[in-house]
Amino acid sequence: MPNNPFTPLQSGVLITMKLYYFPGACSLAVRIALNEAGASFDCEKVDLAEKKTESGANYLEINPKGYVPALELDNGELLTEVGALLQYVADQNGSANLLAPVGDLGRYRVLEAINYCSTELHKNFGPMFNPAVTDEEKAAAEELIGSRLALFNDQLNSGPYLFGDQFTIADAYLITILGWTQFVQMDISPWPNLGRYVGQAMGRAAVQKSMQEEGLG
Repeated sequence: MPNNPFTPLQSGVLITMKLYYFPGACSLAVRIALNEAGASFDCEKVDLAEKKTESGANYLEINPKGYVPALELDNGELLTEVGALLQYVADQNGSANLLAPVGDLGRYRVLEAINYCSTELHKNFGPMFNPAVTDEEKAAAEELIGSRLALFNDQLNSGPYLFGDQFTIADAYLITILGWTQFVQMDISPWPNLGRYVGQAMGRAAVQKSMQEEGLG
């Protein structure tokens, strides 16, 4: 990690970067945002169990946190945490309209949704992926996740995406998380707007490209 985390980052058009990822993990949301923005970037898969990159590097020497995503800029800076990376990509590519400008209330609504995804959805999927937890613990986690999904289902009454017709970085994050429901065989049919939403999002060229790049499409 950089010695000074507050070093100003380059503004303007995105430069060549490297995304460290694991297929289907939350790093997929960042890849979707990068592809929506038309950014030029490299990528390298990480073995999260062994903490090794695809090229054999020690991932902990790149990102001491040991998880994905991480975004390496060509000036040597490393950014981590999915919410920060999504905001960075959007801010560097204003013309993609992935996030409203500073001062616009719409910006903070999107960031509000991203934070909710992170704290109330993303983290609560932990037990669903853990083979050591009991069936009762998984059932409790699924019930909690369902209550969170119900709120997004209600929000989707007013448009194809979370904020109407405009696809944002919050959508990139939410559809990534909804992909996990298939992996853990969680039925989302009680929330019909979510099923429609996934179908709408999966029709986007950037989402299809991202899925194919990770071997998921």
